[in-house]
Amino acid sequence: MRLLLTSDTHVPRRARALPGELLDALGEADAVLHAGDWVDEPTLDLFEKRCRRLVAVYGNNDGPGLRARLPEVAYAELGGLRFAVVHETGPAQGRERRCAERFPDVDVLVFGHSHIPWDSTTPGGLRLLNPGSPTDRRREPHCTYATVEVADGRPADVRLHRLPLR
Repeated sequence: MRLLLTSDTHVPRRARALPGELLDALGEADAVLHAGDWVDEPTLDLFEKRCRRLVAVYGNNDGPGLRARLPEVAYAELGGLRFAVVHETGPAQGRERRCAERFPDVDVLVFGHSHIPWDSTTPGGLRLLNPGSPTDRRREPHCTYATVEVADGRPADVRLHRLPLR
């Protein structure tokens, strides 16, 4: 099973449009997980049309329309793994402990907010993944999104995709 992870698309505030590479990759994924900060509803509409399955949440920059359509936390079982998606997890220091306590029955937690890619595993085995942002790199060298290949009930291949600078 091939998953695509993204967050913090911020269209049209940070970018006028989503990168073509990301749009192309949406249709190749069995499921897309978006960790919030869509900013506008047409972007959500676009994802709903292009994705086979969308697991998504709202973020701190999302207004009432998006909050009415999306949950704060989403859960899904994909390829034998239990996923949770949330926008914000707080500061980097102590993140693993906080997330393990908040999501004890999850195998993989996908989050956003910082625009900084993150991949770590807690002592108890919870995998934490932040795909960064495909439109606003902030202090990072590249805009990014991630893919995860799930095989035999585990994340067999996690890749961070760097997008060309615009």
